[in-house]
Amino acid sequence: MEENKETPGAQKLKRRERRHSCQQCDKSFTTSGTLNRHLHIHTGEKPYSCEECGETFTRSDALKRHHRIHTGEKPYCCEECGTTFTTLGALESHHRIHTGEKPYSCEECGKTFTRSDALKRHHRIHTGEKPYWCEECGKTFTTSGDLKIHHRIHTGEKPYWCEECGKTFIKSGDLKIHHRIHTGEKPYWCEECGKTFTSSGALKRHHSIHTGEKPYWCEECGKMFTRSDTLKSHLRVHTGLKP
Repeated sequence: MEENKETPGAQKLKRRERRHSCQQCDKSFTTSGTLNRHLHIHTGEKPYSCEECGETFTRSDALKRHHRIHTGEKPYCCEECGTTFTTLGALESHHRIHTGEKPYSCEECGKTFTRSDALKRHHRIHTGEKPYWCEECGKTFTTSGDLKIHHRIHTGEKPYWCEECGKTFIKSGDLKIHHRIHTGEKPYWCEECGKTFTSSGALKRHHSIHTGEKPYWCEECGKMFTRSDTLKSHLRVHTGLKP
């Protein structure tokens, strides 16, 4: 019979390990304090509150990380480019930009992502889930960022402006595309005819000339169009509105 080589101290420690179990999910912990903090997940209790904005958290360390938003503290720095971050997790996610690592993969289409939350947002494309909705018009969105941008339609806010001509935009991407008017840059080109464009959307609309696709149609008369703005102009025939 093989002799038990564990010391009495090691056996005692082993008995103590993970003896605090959660009755909700069977997860176990080494201390009662850790178990109590874990239970907040099931109860929904958020006992830690931010004095600046009132946002609540289940854990004190989450509140501590959040507080850096108000103080501006960014103690974690990228050695590659010098960008600083409020949390270690944010730094680790950022570092994948330099390494090219994308460990999170979509089971539906195979697209990969550097961050788990990016995968979660992407997955809504497949599920059709749009949990964020506009209180002004009821339109729904897959991300809070998309809702924030949309809300500027109602407020009239255009925080992005062109230094060349002063034109303002709701989205930074729209400003970037507009700036190509001044630089002459046209990075998107048609494989059929070689024509170049300032944006992928413009290329996509142009491509319908070659495919014959007309995805926009008039509900009044059934006429079909390659572009949404052409349909919009056509609708004036029925409404009597002048441009």
